[in-house]
Amino acid sequence: MSEHQPTDGGSQGAPDEDVIELATKVFDLARQGETETLAAYLDAGVPANLTNDRGDTLVMLAAYHGHADTVTALLQRGAEADRANDRGQTPLAGAVFKGEEAVIRALLAGGADPHAGTPSAVDTARMFAKADLLELFGAK
Repeated sequence: MSEHQPTDGGSQGAPDEDVIELATKVFDLARQGETETLAAYLDAGVPANLTNDRGDTLVMLAAYHGHADTVTALLQRGAEADRANDRGQTPLAGAVFKGEEAVIRALLAGGADPHAGTPSAVDTARMFAKADLLELFGAK
């Protein structure tokens, strides 16, 4: 959780166990594509760009697990489409790697840049010889 590290107010600055439990639940909702429940948490104040200990955002987790509707709901609530994780990977590159066409289209509709990240979605499409995606991205 790098977006917010709430503490219990103690001198050690240790994360509050309830906050960690909530964050774990929210990340699981993204992975499982529980769009309505996840959207309710965001609407109640959970940050749309919340990240885990690897820098994966909720969008990254939803995209990687093939949940286009969840990706769309997150983007509509202010999540960044191109926010890279600690390894430089973007949700769009992850969706290309996993072959999740509906997620790719949702991310593009939400403003994702196929050239962002390392490797980018374009680079990933080239690695896997996905000519249809290269065309979709306007790349050669």
